[in-house]
Amino acid sequence: MNYHGVMIAAVCFLVIGVFHPIVIWAEYYVSSRCWPVFLLAGLLFLAASLVVSQVLVSTVLGVIGCSCLWSILELKEQEKRVERGWFPKNPRRKS
Repeated sequence: MNYHGVMIAAVCFLVIGVFHPIVIWAEYYVSSRCWPVFLLAGLLFLAASLVVSQVLVSTVLGVIGCSCLWSILELKEQEKRVERGWFPKNPRRKS
């Protein structure tokens, strides 16, 4: 039996689940202006996935890289959710 597909699916599920609170935390404490950090991290993870020869490790790095890049969009969406009142606004951060 080949478990690679199930393992990759589980990693995708976990990475996506971990990135939701990371995006919420980043928007609350830093604001959506931290998007270059996600861009740099995403590009580094994707570059690392190209270099690694093991398929599973390469796939995990690629999933994390794409999740970092997707988080840039989610930061903008999270900012809109905060404006709508769906999430709390950080009272200490100046607009």
